[in-house]
Amino acid sequence: MSEKASQSFKEKLAGNNLIEALTAALSEAIELKITTWVSEADPSVPQGEQGQPGHRMQTRINIVDGDIETEIGELFLNQGPYAELREFHIQQVQKGQDTIRNNLESLQKLFGILGNMSQSGHRLSPQTVDVKPIPASPEKFLPPSPPQS
Repeated sequence: MSEKASQSFKEKLAGNNLIEALTAALSEAIELKITTWVSEADPSVPQGEQGQPGHRMQTRINIVDGDIETEIGELFLNQGPYAELREFHIQQVQKGQDTIRNNLESLQKLFGILGNMSQSGHRLSPQTVDVKPIPASPEKFLPPSPPQS
């Protein structure tokens, strides 16, 4: 989250505008882009072409719409010199999707906690909110789930 977005988030929380604060934060993170390309040591390949279409694999995941768009460059096709990197790219995309899933679960828990705090009369202030990216494995930072009965 950019510094400007972080400040906007804190200001909205200070005004008890929880929905607007979360909307502002989420609007900063609507797309995940994963790009795999091989840097060429060959001086005959222009520097700008290495990560260009045909020379890369790229996946864009729109978190809001759920759209997934994948580009596979010709160098990564079956007979291409980097075909074996397709599996690596697929693994990176899966890790990205897992991170998104974990972050959404964390946001749901956070929203529940904030809702409970709001209902019990606790007021949020910018001083009590430290805006940081949610880690890929947030479980160790979240309170334990209540026991199932």
